[in-house]
Amino acid sequence: MMVSPKLPRPTGTDNAARLARALHFRFRDITLLRTALTHRSTLHEAASAGMGAVRTSTLTNERLEFLGDAVLGAVAAEYLYLLDPGADEGELTRRRVALVRAETLVQWAREINLGSYLYLGLGERPGPGSRDRMLAGGFEAVIGAITLDRGFGAARKFLLRLLERDAPQILAAAEGVANPKGRLQELLQDRFRKAPAYHTVSTDGPDHSRTFVVEVRFGDRVLGRGTGPSKREAEQAAAAAGLAHLAADESPALTAGATN
Repeated sequence: MMVSPKLPRPTGTDNAARLARALHFRFRDITLLRTALTHRSTLHEAASAGMGAVRTSTLTNERLEFLGDAVLGAVAAEYLYLLDPGADEGELTRRRVALVRAETLVQWAREINLGSYLYLGLGERPGPGSRDRMLAGGFEAVIGAITLDRGFGAARKFLLRLLERDAPQILAAAEGVANPKGRLQELLQDRFRKAPAYHTVSTDGPDHSRTFVVEVRFGDRVLGRGTGPSKREAEQAAAAAGLAHLAADESPALTAGATN
């Protein structure tokens, strides 16, 4: 578990210079990176020192976080656009959301030990949830600082190294969640070399407001049942139920069903 960083003051240990060396970046203006590492919890100290609200708004990393978020989104969008020329707008959007979610940013922040470089307010002891938010926001702020100091190309190069390494695994996991029908078929084919079958149990309601009930079966065994406004959505719901059933029940009966 990561320990909450002690407060290193900007006038003392220069965490920004240390992080720049760790990242192998030569900053023209190191104060940009120093600002990227300064959490808003330091604001009460700035206020106590008599600094005005206009000035304190530029002392923390929130503006750089805003910029870094936009740069990350743009680089991820370009990466996905070139990765799959056949993907439509909806698919690209879902994949981009999966790539830039907070959990991924926290993982990347921990890889560079970002928590040990952050400037926090005196006495600040964040819990696990707030610590993760600090890390995700701090990572985006660092991207923003790189963009302003070294240009968009440098930030793009930095991010593409991470995306090219981690995106395949992230997208595969997201696809499994978004497409339970495909995931269930892959699982059963891998284990038993046989695909599941879907059977419509019932269709109710008027043409403009149908409700479909579908069962997914493996041999003579019902793995799950799903309901939806279309047959496709009911099948996906049934597959999700089937995956949950398999995760909870590894009985030999499934193997027996595969032989029928």
